[in-house]
Amino acid sequence: MRVLGLISGTSHDGIDSAVVDWSLDGDVLTGTVEHVGERPYDAALRARIVAALPPRPADMGEVCRLDTLIGQAFADAAAGCGPVDLVCSHGQTLYHWVEDGRVRGTLQLGQAAWIAERTGVPVVSDLRSRDVSAGGQGAPLVSSFDLPLLAGLPGRSGALNLGGIANLTVREPGLAYDTGPASALIDAAVAAATGLPYDEDGRLAAAGTVHEGLLAELLAEPYYRAAPPKSTGKELFHPGYLDAVAGPYGLALPDLVATLTALTAETAAAEIRRHRLGTVVASGGGTRNPVMMAMLRERAGEARIVLSDELGVPSGAKEAIAFSFLGWLTAHGLPGTVPGCTGASGPRVLGSITPGRGPLRLPEPPPRAPARLQMRTAST
Repeated sequence: MRVLGLISGTSHDGIDSAVVDWSLDGDVLTGTVEHVGERPYDAALRARIVAALPPRPADMGEVCRLDTLIGQAFADAAAGCGPVDLVCSHGQTLYHWVEDGRVRGTLQLGQAAWIAERTGVPVVSDLRSRDVSAGGQGAPLVSSFDLPLLAGLPGRSGALNLGGIANLTVREPGLAYDTGPASALIDAAVAAATGLPYDEDGRLAAAGTVHEGLLAELLAEPYYRAAPPKSTGKELFHPGYLDAVAGPYGLALPDLVATLTALTAETAAAEIRRHRLGTVVASGGGTRNPVMMAMLRERAGEARIVLSDELGVPSGAKEAIAFSFLGWLTAHGLPGTVPGCTGASGPRVLGSITPGRGPLRLPEPPPRAPARLQMRTAST
């Protein structure tokens, strides 16, 4: 089954896509990655998304318009990926409602009907809500992909994704959670000072010096001491948060960016050390920042940090590939959550299905879920 995974993450910069051809043999699921891509949002649409993010107010009219415009953007991205049997769309998170450590609700926009209308194939969407309704965090759902991917590695292993928010999956004892911001605060600082979306190649961080006083204050954030399962987002780590904590220090931009990069590295590395991981498989946009990766390796103790490319998963498209996998699971009637990772009361089949042009026909469920993933690219 060829499944297209689509996602726009907490950086809100565009849509990642991945087409994977999945084939099950016993308890081993092989995924052949046939296409990966990135489609930037139109500048005007991205500006409207950013303007609607908390703590800014957004009226229901704008929510409706964004649901349509994001859905159309996802449909455009899907149309450029070639023929597939199924689309799994994460959409764009606009709000993740957390109170006292419990997720009360989560909102992803990007109406799936636009994708189904454009492609003519069924679309799985709204994947997080079912886990939330079962008492889970609704995140990180990528743990369902990480655990069978890590199954063949020796020793204690984990998977770290560095997007807007960083999340870590630990193979043993099988848990996953958001460790804190990856690029969210860095991007906010760079955008406010320069208008640019991010610190390209870590150049600003490389030119700056870490301010240990500010770093210590940032590390005092209570979220880092909360026990997993836990999840977070730009509801907490937004530009106003940065202004309140870092503003009084009045640092030059390179020093501020260096300090925020160290914050990401230390909060992720602290969890890597805590779980005594020997191998960490890293992915996400943060892996393109050499300063962040150098700081992470320096602080991660004995852990060997490798890119997910070594396991056949292009690091920039890892989450889109994971949502392709989640779509495959839903189509086959298999749960897409790991209760120990999200905190849900039990495993759940995820998402809602919007039919394509023809009758909705789903495959027969296999007798058991795959225990291992083998990934490869079409060229190999």
